[in-house]
Amino acid sequence: MSRPGNTSHITDSTDSVDTPRGADTTEDRSDRGQPRPGGLETTRMPSAAERTRTLVQSTCSSVLLIPGLDVADSDRLMPVTRSVGPDGDLFLELPADSPVVRAATHAEDDGPTAVLQVTDVAPVSVPHRIRGRAWVSGRLTTVPGMSGPGRMMLRLETDEAYVDDLWGAQEVGPEEFRDAEPDPLAGYETELLQHLHAGHGEQLASLCGLLGERAAGRCPAHLPSVVPLALDRYGLRLRLCEAGGRCYDGRFEFPAPVRDVVELRQAMYTLFEAAEL
Repeated sequence: MSRPGNTSHITDSTDSVDTPRGADTTEDRSDRGQPRPGGLETTRMPSAAERTRTLVQSTCSSVLLIPGLDVADSDRLMPVTRSVGPDGDLFLELPADSPVVRAATHAEDDGPTAVLQVTDVAPVSVPHRIRGRAWVSGRLTTVPGMSGPGRMMLRLETDEAYVDDLWGAQEVGPEEFRDAEPDPLAGYETELLQHLHAGHGEQLASLCGLLGERAAGRCPAHLPSVVPLALDRYGLRLRLCEAGGRCYDGRFEFPAPVRDVVELRQAMYTLFEAAEL
């Protein structure tokens, strides 16, 4: 599966490597203008398989596509529920009258090839709000008897996957996808980011100081907005936007990967405390 994630280097005056350990800014852009890692902030990060698995098992919107099947109303292609089985295959529940259900029901041989596309949108308003997409493709078959009236369960036998997100673009093999675990904070991320955005703006802005001289022209006095963009067990990502509209990401690693919300609170306290020093 090929989903090019072209990036172009942004040349500016921040190429000196003087950032404190655990904090860095991006210097690259995707072909859609999305800030991307500049090579320094990847010491600890979720793998491509983990990121794909997290998106698939999240509440992000998704559509199930069959090549050659044209449907005017994309709502009829959206799974009502989706889950991952122990072998890495996807179980997708759709309305029984969905065009993809009909295609899978009447297909010959091994069923049609289908692609699940998941789109991740930031839960707070921010430039370049689409944080990423994931695709999982394989053969699609029906699983009768697993859904209630008016619905049909479909099985997507995972053959290959691909993720294109804030970390970059990468293919994911079926075994990697099967063995990966979703991020433990995924179910809380939306609420946590919205809470940080609504009630902790000054503390978030103070984190900019941890970026060192690389962010000298991007810290609170020069920035109209500092927005919490993403959160995972390894750290917090902020989007820093200048008055002219140019945006950068600041990534702040936790002292150690967190396993739950309790550990997250302590990790956030440690970050804010460091910013005050």
